[in-house]
Amino acid sequence: MIDRSELKTEQQNPASYKIDEQTIREILEVINREDQTIALKISKVISEIEKTVQLTTAALRKGKKIVYIGAGTSGRLGVLDASEMPPTFSVPPDWFNGIIAGGDDALRRSIEGAEDKPENAVTDLQKFGLEKGDVIIGISTSGAAAYVGAAIEFGKSCGAKTVYLICNPEPFINVKADVVIKVETGPEVITGSTRMKAGTATKLVLNMISTTTMIQLGKVYGNLMVDLMTVNDKLVDRGLRIISQLTGLEYDKARNALFAAGKSVKNAVVMVNEQCSLEEAKILLKNTDGSLRRII
Repeated sequence: MIDRSELKTEQQNPASYKIDEQTIREILEVINREDQTIALKISKVISEIEKTVQLTTAALRKGKKIVYIGAGTSGRLGVLDASEMPPTFSVPPDWFNGIIAGGDDALRRSIEGAEDKPENAVTDLQKFGLEKGDVIIGISTSGAAAYVGAAIEFGKSCGAKTVYLICNPEPFINVKADVVIKVETGPEVITGSTRMKAGTATKLVLNMISTTTMIQLGKVYGNLMVDLMTVNDKLVDRGLRIISQLTGLEYDKARNALFAAGKSVKNAVVMVNEQCSLEEAKILLKNTDGSLRRII
């Protein structure tokens, strides 16, 4: 058994030594105060996150893929972020991918020991079809998951770009990656429970990476989600309001424009503003790499 006591994420937090003796209100206040430290910690690694976005943006422009890979909470958060990209930004489902140690069953229940089997990471990435030029983002809050370390090493051997996201000053398992993002979240309120502060930090960083990548690829106009998929009533309503705002159409007429554009908000805006057909709108967007701003 390897001693992990030196890891900050495994140490006791002085702020919560006697949390079991506190009232509900006091417990909640302790958790909230600790959570408030996370954004500041992330602000210290903006440069590394920027380098990561440069890698992901370049890869997608070249027709390559992004792969999040992790175990436990880290893996679940990667799968979550990847799964939200197609409906939010109308991107192909293979642009962002999430792989979790133990497979899909591990999304709902703990698969004991999955993070300690490095050979499974290689098998999982081989099944996925990792290629040269893809970007693999290994997520391990402690930096101690052998599964994630092996994934990064295999990624490098395939010619993929590699990113290591951890929540300690240094990873427990040292792996050479193109970018290492070290968010020093410190000891957890409940000792070792990295589903808390470290999990929050991971979610925030993944949001930053994927969202900024999508902005770079023209999926946002101003701060409007112009490339969303109108797959439910809420998103249809949002799409109609965006069309109305950018074209000046009344809400009801915006609905006609949306459906004439095959329920694509971006195509609808181009069709209305440029007074063109759907096919012409698609050509205009293709010629501008999907950038609505360059058209209107």
